Amino acid sequence: MEKDIIAGLLGEWSEGNGVWAIVFKVLVAITFSAIIGNERARKRHAAGLRTFMLVSLGAVVSGISDSALISSGAVSFPVISAAFIVGIAIISCNAILYSSKNQLKGLTTSICLWVSGVISAVLGFGMYTLFLAGAITLVLTLMIFPRLETRFKDRSNHFEVHLELESRNSLRDFLEAVRKFGIKVNDIEINPAYANTGLGVYSLILTVEDPELKKKTHGEIIEIISSLECVHFIEKIS
Repeated sequence: MEKDIIAGLLGEWSEGNGVWAIVFKVLVAITFSAIIGNERARKRHAAGLRTFMLVSLGAVVSGISDSALISSGAVSFPVISAAFIVGIAIISCNAILYSSKNQLKGLTTSICLWVSGVISAVLGFGMYTLFLAGAITLVLTLMIFPRLETRFKDRSNHFEVHLELESRNSLRDFLEAVRKFGIKVNDIEINPAYANTGLGVYSLILTVEDPELKKKTHGEIIEIISSLECVHFIEKIS
């Protein structure tokens, strides 16, 4: 097996499962997870600093354990790591919820938990270079790409909104008004969570057809729609 580049730079102490190698791997995994967890916590996601640190700790320990077991010949494949990663995948899936506005919540954080576990498990096996590449990619994906994604999505001709009308009887007036703006309503879904409020609450998928409106951002289009008398509240669904 080809020697890991970073392990070669660190020295022989970083290879195998010696005391200092174990301590170093655990500290690096916790530091990495603290960065990811802090980013999620600042955005007020359910899984924050402690959750990510615990997941990475468990993953790196499982990787170290499997590495030792495979080296001793006790097992031929990473049993503990595989079970741990599957467990994290199940826990992460259970953390994905729908809000009262039909918005999918927790998907990115759940995937981050799982990826952090996989990356930390890789570190446990002593694959420092692969760990570093994965960690840097994950951090950049969370901290830089959301801005680009938001910019591209905000210029799309298709987007979804949460709409609250003053009355359920106002839906026809609303549809006629947005049609005159040059906006097509592709799909309408009634939100039952607001059944007893007297409001008409819907999730709508809109398509911008007017050439002038296509030059505007989604925020500007929503501001135009919100000026209608029948609209009580409207916001874009992420």
